[in-house]
Amino acid sequence: MLYTLAGGGTLCGVAALVLLIVSTATDFWMQYRYSGASANQGLWRFCINHKCHAHTITVAFWDATRAFMLLAVLSCFAGVVLGLSAFANGTKSRRVRMGGIALLLSGVLALLALAIYTGVTVNFFGKRFLDWRFSWSYILGWVAIILTFVAGVFQLCAYQKNISEPPNIQES
Repeated sequence: MLYTLAGGGTLCGVAALVLLIVSTATDFWMQYRYSGASANQGLWRFCINHKCHAHTITVAFWDATRAFMLLAVLSCFAGVVLGLSAFANGTKSRRVRMGGIALLLSGVLALLALAIYTGVTVNFFGKRFLDWRFSWSYILGWVAIILTFVAGVFQLCAYQKNISEPPNIQES
């Protein structure tokens, strides 16, 4: 049962890591119409008619969202590595517990990033552009949050299961 929980947590963590990286790196957080042309933007650049440009102004919400997403990716990576290392030499309960905590931290950091982006987008860009919507990169970020929380809970349940089981002593 322990390996099932820890394995499930690690598998969810790997999926979340991939989704966090894709979400952070791609340019489809928001799609909108700009002067009649289709446009989209991500954390690093914006594209109008498939011509992409780096964000020219530094806005605090982009910096905060970028920072929280990068920290979420790093924390998720640490959680996955700790989860995988628990299988290398038998289950090490400290590694499983720390992996679960790192995955939960990753979920909180990504949640902060997406909450900041959502608030600014709805209150600022939503009023500036009439025809806009959140796009697939943004949605992948929310799916990754769910997976990181599930992975962290699985890892912590594996840790609890490990410390609650009595040691298996063979009688001779």
